[in-house]
Amino acid sequence: MTSPVKPTPAERDRVAQQEQSKPKPPEGPLVTKDGKITVAQSVVQKIAGIACREVSGVHAMGGGSARAFGAIRERIPGSSGPNVAQGVGVEVGETQAAIDLDIVVEYGVAIADLGQSIQRNVKQSVERMTALEVVEVNVTVDDVYVPSDDDGKSDDSKESRVS
Repeated sequence: MTSPVKPTPAERDRVAQQEQSKPKPPEGPLVTKDGKITVAQSVVQKIAGIACREVSGVHAMGGGSARAFGAIRERIPGSSGPNVAQGVGVEVGETQAAIDLDIVVEYGVAIADLGQSIQRNVKQSVERMTALEVVEVNVTVDDVYVPSDDDGKSDDSKESRVS
Protein backbone atom coordinates (compact mmCIF):
# COMPACT_ATOMS: atom_id res chain seq x y z
CA MET A 1 0.00 0.00 0.00
CA THR A 2 1.38 3.39 -0.93
CA SER A 3 1.16 6.36 1.31
CA PRO A 4 -0.52 9.54 0.07
CA VAL A 5 1.79 12.14 -1.38
CA LYS A 6 2.13 15.20 0.80
CA PRO A 7 2.05 18.51 -1.06
CA THR A 8 5.18 20.58 -0.91
CA PRO A 9 5.05 23.97 0.80
CA ALA A 10 5.13 25.66 -2.61
CA GLU A 11 2.12 23.62 -3.78
CA ARG A 12 0.22 24.46 -0.57
CA ASP A 13 0.90 28.17 -1.13
CA ARG A 14 -0.25 27.92 -4.75
CA VAL A 15 -3.52 26.19 -3.77
CA ALA A 16 -4.15 28.71 -0.99
CA GLN A 17 -3.54 31.57 -3.40
CA GLN A 18 -5.98 30.06 -5.91
CA GLU A 19 -8.65 29.75 -3.21
CA GLN A 20 -8.20 33.39 -2.22
CA SER A 21 -8.35 34.61 -5.80
CA LYS A 22 -11.66 32.86 -6.51
CA PRO A 23 -14.45 35.42 -6.66
CA LYS A 24 -16.72 34.93 -3.71
CA PRO A 25 -20.30 36.07 -3.86
CA PRO A 26 -20.76 39.24 -1.84
CA GLU A 27 -22.56 38.73 1.42
CA GLY A 28 -24.51 41.34 3.28
CA PRO A 29 -28.04 42.10 4.34
CA LEU A 30 -29.38 41.88 0.76
CA VAL A 31 -27.17 39.10 -0.64
CA THR A 32 -26.82 36.00 1.47
CA LYS A 33 -25.71 32.43 0.92
CA ASP A 34 -29.40 31.59 0.47
CA GLY A 35 -30.04 34.09 -2.30
CA LYS A 36 -30.65 37.73 -3.14
CA ILE A 37 -33.21 40.17 -1.72
CA THR A 38 -34.33 42.91 -4.10
CA VAL A 39 -36.17 46.04 -2.94
CA ALA A 40 -38.32 47.72 -5.59
CA GLN A 41 -38.02 51.43 -6.30
CA SER A 42 -41.70 51.97 -5.39
CA VAL A 43 -41.08 50.50 -1.93
CA VAL A 44 -38.28 52.97 -1.23
CA GLN A 45 -40.46 55.83 -2.57
CA LYS A 46 -43.32 54.98 -0.22
CA ILE A 47 -41.09 54.58 2.83
CA ALA A 48 -39.32 57.88 2.09
CA GLY A 49 -42.63 59.70 1.48
CA ILE A 50 -44.16 58.49 4.73
CA ALA A 51 -40.98 59.24 6.71
CA CYS A 52 -40.84 62.77 5.26
CA ARG A 53 -44.48 63.48 6.13
CA GLU A 54 -43.83 62.37 9.74
CA VAL A 55 -41.62 65.42 10.29
CA SER A 56 -43.48 68.38 11.78
CA GLY A 57 -43.37 71.41 9.49
CA VAL A 58 -43.91 69.52 6.21
CA HIS A 59 -47.24 70.71 4.82
CA ALA A 60 -47.31 68.78 1.53
CA MET A 61 -45.12 66.93 -0.92
CA GLY A 62 -44.52 67.51 -4.61
CA GLY A 63 -44.22 70.46 -6.93
CA GLY A 64 -47.21 72.56 -7.99
CA SER A 65 -48.39 70.38 -10.87
CA ALA A 66 -47.92 67.15 -8.92
CA ARG A 67 -50.01 68.54 -6.05
CA ALA A 68 -52.71 69.73 -8.49
CA PHE A 69 -52.98 66.32 -10.15
CA GLY A 70 -52.93 64.68 -6.72
CA ALA A 71 -55.82 66.85 -5.54
CA ILE A 72 -57.83 65.92 -8.63
CA ARG A 73 -57.03 62.22 -8.23
CA GLU A 74 -58.16 62.26 -4.58
CA ARG A 75 -61.58 63.65 -5.57
CA ILE A 76 -62.30 60.88 -8.08
CA PRO A 77 -64.61 58.25 -6.57
CA GLY A 78 -62.88 54.91 -6.23
CA SER A 79 -59.39 56.36 -6.46
CA SER A 80 -56.73 54.93 -4.21
CA GLY A 81 -56.54 58.11 -2.13
CA PRO A 82 -53.42 60.17 -1.49
CA ASN A 83 -50.25 59.02 -3.19
CA VAL A 84 -47.61 58.64 -0.48
CA ALA A 85 -44.86 58.60 -3.13
CA GLN A 86 -45.84 62.02 -4.52
CA GLY A 87 -42.86 64.35 -4.50
CA VAL A 88 -40.37 61.50 -4.03
CA GLY A 89 -37.77 60.48 -6.58
CA VAL A 90 -35.39 57.60 -5.93
CA GLU A 91 -32.56 55.73 -7.57
CA VAL A 92 -32.11 52.22 -6.22
CA GLY A 93 -29.06 50.06 -6.83
CA GLU A 94 -28.26 46.62 -5.47
CA THR A 95 -27.09 47.93 -2.09
CA GLN A 96 -27.62 51.71 -2.16
CA ALA A 97 -30.34 54.29 -2.68
CA ALA A 98 -30.39 58.03 -3.42
CA ILE A 99 -33.53 60.01 -2.60
CA ASP A 100 -34.87 63.36 -3.86
CA LEU A 101 -37.78 65.03 -2.05
CA ASP A 102 -39.91 68.00 -3.16
CA ILE A 103 -41.79 69.58 -0.26
CA VAL A 104 -43.99 72.48 0.79
CA VAL A 105 -43.13 73.85 4.23
CA GLU A 106 -45.41 75.55 6.72
CA TYR A 107 -44.80 79.26 7.17
CA GLY A 108 -42.55 80.08 10.12
CA VAL A 109 -40.57 76.85 10.11
CA ALA A 110 -36.76 77.06 10.08
CA ILE A 111 -36.13 75.50 6.67
CA ALA A 112 -32.52 74.41 7.27
CA ASP A 113 -33.45 72.65 10.53
CA LEU A 114 -36.49 71.07 8.88
CA GLY A 115 -34.38 69.83 5.97
CA GLN A 116 -31.88 68.19 8.31
CA SER A 117 -34.68 66.54 10.31
CA ILE A 118 -36.21 65.21 7.09
CA GLN A 119 -32.85 63.88 5.89
CA ARG A 120 -32.23 62.13 9.20
CA ASN A 121 -35.72 60.59 9.48
CA VAL A 122 -35.87 59.44 5.85
CA LYS A 123 -32.36 57.94 5.96
CA GLN A 124 -33.04 56.07 9.21
CA SER A 125 -36.41 54.74 8.03
CA VAL A 126 -35.22 53.55 4.62
CA GLU A 127 -32.02 51.96 5.97
CA ARG A 128 -33.84 50.25 8.83
CA MET A 129 -36.64 48.84 6.69
CA THR A 130 -34.71 47.91 3.53
CA ALA A 131 -31.06 47.42 4.62
CA LEU A 132 -30.09 49.64 1.67
CA GLU A 133 -27.39 52.22 2.33
CA VAL A 134 -28.87 55.67 1.73
CA VAL A 135 -26.08 57.67 0.12
CA GLU A 136 -27.96 60.97 -0.10
CA VAL A 137 -31.28 62.61 0.70
CA ASN A 138 -31.81 65.83 -1.27
CA VAL A 139 -34.61 68.11 -0.09
CA THR A 140 -36.04 70.81 -2.38
CA VAL A 141 -38.46 73.33 -0.87
CA ASP A 142 -40.92 74.24 -3.64
CA ASP A 143 -43.32 76.46 -1.71
CA VAL A 144 -44.33 77.88 1.66
CA TYR A 145 -47.84 77.22 2.93
CA VAL A 146 -49.46 80.30 4.43
CA PRO A 147 -52.71 79.48 6.30
CA SER A 148 -54.39 82.71 5.19
CA ASP A 149 -54.15 81.46 1.57
CA ASP A 150 -56.78 78.82 2.38
CA ASP A 151 -59.08 80.78 4.69
CA GLY A 152 -62.04 80.08 2.40
CA LYS A 153 -62.76 83.68 1.43
CA SER A 154 -62.85 84.56 -2.22
CA ASP A 155 -61.96 87.92 -3.71
CA ASP A 156 -65.70 88.60 -4.23
CA SER A 157 -66.32 88.62 -0.47
CA LYS A 158 -63.98 91.57 0.13
CA GLU A 159 -65.58 94.95 0.61
CA SER A 160 -65.32 97.23 -2.34
CA ARG A 161 -63.07 100.22 -1.84
CA VAL A 162 -65.07 102.27 -4.31
CA SER A 163 -68.77 103.09 -4.15
